Amino acid sequence: VVRGPDGAYYVGQLTGFPFTPGSAKVFRVRPGGQPQVVADGFTNVIDVAFGPDGCLYVLEISARGLTSGDPTGALIKVNHDRSRTVVAEQGLEAPGGLTIRGHYAYVSNHGTSAGGGEVVRIPLH
Repeated sequence: VVRGPDGAYYVGQLTGFPFTPGSAKVFRVRPGGQPQVVADGFTNVIDVAFGPDGCLYVLEISARGLTSGDPTGALIKVNHDRSRTVVAEQGLEAPGGLTIRGHYAYVSNHGTSAGGGEVVRIPLH
């Protein structure tokens, strides 16, 4: 959950078993209002954040689905026109958290590996 530049809350959906690729959404929630889907087609959303450009960034713990056996995650930028750009995928393995400071995303990586975790810095071009 993150508070957006518009003051609303944005909630990423991890989804449950069978973790179908493309079934996760991001919702916009205002107190007293109904949740609205603002972006969909994601797989296993684990975190969301906003960049300095006001664009939404979505972190997937597994870009191909948690039951796929492939631990590769993805950081995806949702542009203002709702198009998407994959910012990073290579080297992201079971990422677990995201924060953005300045023009960099900081992602906790190897979130399911005991003793193998790290934080990676990813430039936001």
